[in-house]
This record gives sequence, structure tokens and C-alpha cells, in this order.
Amino acid sequence: MTATLPQLITALLQPQRYAHPVQQVELVQTHISWVLLAGEYTYKIKKPVTLAFLDFGTLAQRRRYCEDELRLNRRFAGDLYLDVVAICGTPQDPVLGGAGEPIEYAVKMRRFDEAARLDRVCARAALRSEHLADLAQTLVGFHETAAVAPPDSRFGAPEVVLAPMLENLRMSSELLARADCQDRLQALREWTLAQWQRFTPLLHSRKRSGRVRECHGDLHLGNLVLQGGHVRMFDCIEFNEDYRWIDVASEIAFTYMDLIEHRQPGLANVFVDQTLSLSGDYEAAQLLHFYAVYRALVRAKVAVLRAAQHSDEGARSEAIEYISLAQRLAAPSAARLVITHGLAGCGKTSASSALLAHDANGCTLRLRSDVERKRLFGLSALQRSGSALDGGIYVASAHERTYARLRELAQMLLQSGWSVVVDAAFLRRAERAQFHALAQQCGASFAILAPQASVQQLRQRVATRQALGRDASEAGVAVLEQQLQWIEPLDAGELSLRLVPPPLF
Repeated sequence: MTATLPQLITALLQPQRYAHPVQQVELVQTHISWVLLAGEYTYKIKKPVTLAFLDFGTLAQRRRYCEDELRLNRRFAGDLYLDVVAICGTPQDPVLGGAGEPIEYAVKMRRFDEAARLDRVCARAALRSEHLADLAQTLVGFHETAAVAPPDSRFGAPEVVLAPMLENLRMSSELLARADCQDRLQALREWTLAQWQRFTPLLHSRKRSGRVRECHGDLHLGNLVLQGGHVRMFDCIEFNEDYRWIDVASEIAFTYMDLIEHRQPGLANVFVDQTLSLSGDYEAAQLLHFYAVYRALVRAKVAVLRAAQHSDEGARSEAIEYISLAQRLAAPSAARLVITHGLAGCGKTSASSALLAHDANGCTLRLRSDVERKRLFGLSALQRSGSALDGGIYVASAHERTYARLRELAQMLLQSGWSVVVDAAFLRRAERAQFHALAQQCGASFAILAPQASVQQLRQRVATRQALGRDASEAGVAVLEQQLQWIEPLDAGELSLRLVPPPLF
């Protein structure tokens, strides 16, 4: 391998070149970088390449993009991204951080355990719902503070969104000679154009409302690492502004697509559900399949290019698999509307969480009445309202507003190809009937998830939950006692629609 490497990289494989202890230097190559793993640190050197989407052709450009990489990644991984180091001397005898005229630059990072990358965690079946919930919280916080695209910029404009989508399809079509692939790529091209035309007004409005931001841009599982029980982002896009200044929905869609590709549809549901629940940006769900198809086709194009350059049949097969994934994402499964029913503490949220995690199609989202009620009144999910029984945000009019909002959101999600679980008490038959009618209106199947518990269990659970204060629900024992007087049990017709809860975690 070293015979094909530049002299500089060959020299930097020698442990004595480093001022800190190094037993052995490992080299990882991408199509645009050499990554040297040396002791406690990593040194990333950009290859002097010029491609359609990046320009590392001059030393000045490589220095600029090293500095951009440091600046951009410090937004969320400042302890990992340490410095831009000048490499001086000669290619045969380089000095990291030496004096004199630099011959190259490297981004210096603190090294982490590669086994903790989420793609590797996932591969050993150790990725959990709580990891994706943690990532959702990190991502929403990052998006809230990320720079917003100026209204007069090109970023997020519908034509700018469409151009790379069509280019991916064109390149893949040119390099894949198989007739069946040509037909599939043409069908995906037609689907992409139809979706783009449908969503053009939404793309415009999302840019106006500040949803196009300076994002990470490359948020797949390989660019996420589990450290100290938390998921960290790293290695964002620095080399092309158009890949970084994107709608937050496109960012979410990349991780969603990658989880589906890793055969983790339940975790894909959990990730999207947690992200949208925290941000309240349910409008983004309309675009997720549109962007997820694009992300899958980016992967297909990269594999096709690798196959063409190296006559790699494995890469060609990989490209075809990503095309198949894009087709599945473009045709989500039949929609279903599920509502929960039951008293405070019966386990509605736990049962609906299990339903998300067990959905084999990766196409289910949840709406929680406790969360949406508080959002309507400007409160965060865990913020206490201080409301008295039947007062504050729990008066009858607030209850009606909450259920109206749940119907509105459920309808939008169903019409966008998602199945929906509405986690609310649904104590009244009239409330349940309204959502049954909504399912029929949207052409979705309908079911009721009604977990059971004894009154003694309910009282104990509610009291414990209140004491912990870690749930959006504020229902205490007094609310439970009131609900016991109000509840209208499922009738015979509703019992026939009852869904058996999946096993809990």
C-alpha cells in the first residue's frame, strides 16, 4: 500500500515523526482525505484533488478548508477538534508544527474509540432507543442555534434543492448499463420531479420561516460517536456550502435513511419521533421521504462511481441495493391511525413507544397530547404549568384546542404517508369517533391501543411519576380519581378495533 502513497504520507506513517507517544500509525483513506491515527490524536490531511463538488487543488485551498473544518465542527465537538497544524520540512522529512514554509496542513483531532461510532455500535446490535433520543435532543439544540440562511441566498431554493437530485440520477444512469436499473432510475426521476413540484411552495415557505440553516450536512451513523452515554456529532461538511446550508428536514432524513439501511426501522421511527416532538416541526415530516430518497441515491451514485473507477462488482451491487432502498422509501407502506385509550398511569406512552420500536416499515410517528397541549401554551414538555385541577391549561376549552391540534397534525402526517399513533386519554367515545372518521377520510386503517392496569397500580404509578417529575404529563392522583368517574369504556364495536400491545422494552 505504501508504494502507492505520496512520500509525505509514507513518512508520516513513522511513529518517530510525532512529538507525543506513538506506538504505531494507522492510515485510513477516503476519496478526499488521508487520516492518520497516531497515539491519542488523529491528523486529517486533505488530498490535492479537484472534483465537481470540491476544490482541494492548491495548498491555500487546503489550508482554508482545514480552518473551515475546525471552525464548523467546533460548533458541536469543540473538545475533539483541536487545531490546524502546519506541516513543514520536506515530503521525505516532514515536521508536524515545525518552523519554516508549510508544505501541507492537517486538522488535529483528539482520537476516540472507533468502536463507539454508531455504525459500529449498530452492527453489533448495541444501538438503543435511548441513544437515538439523546441524539434527537442534541440535534434539535444544534439546529436551534445554527445560522439561518439569508432570505436572498441561493440556499434552500427549490431549484437548488432539485439540481443535485437530478444529477445523481443522471450519473447513476450513465454508469449502470443494466436495463432493469435504467427503468428503476427513470421511475425514481419521475417520482422526484413529481414530489418536487408538489413541495415547491413548502420549500419556499420553509426558507422564509428560517428552516434552512447551516447544518452538519453529512449526518450518517459513521459520523456519530457514543461517548459517556451521549451521542456526539463530528466530521461535518466543510468543502461545499450547498451541502451544508440545507433544510433541517434534509439533515434529519439522512440519519433516518441510514437507520433504515442498517435494518433498524424501529430506531428510525424513534429518532424521527423524538426529533419532531422536541422541535415541534411536524411540517418537516412531509419532506422526509423526499429527502431520504435523495440521500439513498447519493449513496448509490458514490458506489457507482467507485465501481466504474475500480471495476468493483461489490460496489456495483451496493449501488443497486441503495437504488432498491430509494424505491422502498418512495413507496411507504399503507397508513394506519392508532389512538390510545385509558386512565392516567395505565401505560399508554410506554405501549405507544413499543409500537414505534416494533414497526417493521420505519414509517410511524407519535403525537402526545401532554406535549402538544403544553406547546399550545408556550411551555416545554417538562415545564410545569402550575395548573389547578380543571384550571389553567386543563380547562375544557384547552382540552378541545389540544384534540383539535392533534387531529390537524394527524391528518397532515397521514396524508404525507406516515402512520400515526396519537397518545392521549380518549376517555370519551365522541373523541374516539372523530379520529376513527379521520382515518376513514384519509384512507387509513384504524386501531385502538388500550393498555390495562388495576386501580391500585394506577394510583401508585401516577404518584411515582409525579414525584419524579420527568414526564410531560401533570396528571396526579386527583386527576386519576376524576377520570375514574368520567371514562366511557370501549363499546363492542371499539373492542373489535383493539390492538394487542407489542411487548415492552
